[in-house]
Amino acid sequence: MVTGLRPLYVGGMGPPLDREGYFARWQDLHGGYDPRTGGVVLRGWLTVVYVLARPLARVGVHPDLVSWSSAGMAALVVGLSQVGGRWWIAAGCAVAASGLLDGIDGCVAVLQERTSRWGYVLDSVVDRVSESLFLVAVVAVGCPVWLAVACGFGCFLLEYLRARAGNAGGDDVGRITMAERSTRVILLALSILVSGLLPGRADTVSALGPAVLLAMTAVAVVQLGIDVRRRLVSL
Repeated sequence: MVTGLRPLYVGGMGPPLDREGYFARWQDLHGGYDPRTGGVVLRGWLTVVYVLARPLARVGVHPDLVSWSSAGMAALVVGLSQVGGRWWIAAGCAVAASGLLDGIDGCVAVLQERTSRWGYVLDSVVDRVSESLFLVAVVAVGCPVWLAVACGFGCFLLEYLRARAGNAGGDDVGRITMAERSTRVILLALSILVSGLLPGRADTVSALGPAVLLAMTAVAVVQLGIDVRRRLVSL
């Protein structure tokens, strides 16, 4: 862990951890990858997460509670998607909220100095469950089942490759690809939300996000596979 940074919530002691300090902690916890020099989407996503996490960290909300809230919001997405019509707008917003909560839990843990191995495992499990529920929802809106299944398999393969690389002695992040979780959440949220705005074209609109994500994931798996092989061969 990066030293010299006080937890945000402890009795108001010391200066609060600013965004740059959070980025430094995030870098240390993610294999040395520096979000300050990474992609604009990741940097923007982490900035939004940081702003939303600060008040929760100050009042002492436990990061595990935020993780479970993310899973609960993902379940709500499925329920809203079954109602249909304009409720799909709410379902799309719920996808975005679930994704943000998933990022906020880790930020709260960092700000409160509560990062743990259990939190890491819980966050990963909630991620996979939530993504599966998002895909169930997008099928309910009108996306073909085969496309959603293919998309889910691609996302699972990407994260499995990353996890196995970490078990083999590499870092558990490696290359930040074009199909990271923030991108998945944004694309699926837009697919469902825009379907609610254009319910007469829901079958087409709901398939666009998963189709784009499937293509991006295929490229991302190749990107990450090349990077993992290079890193592991050099060990």
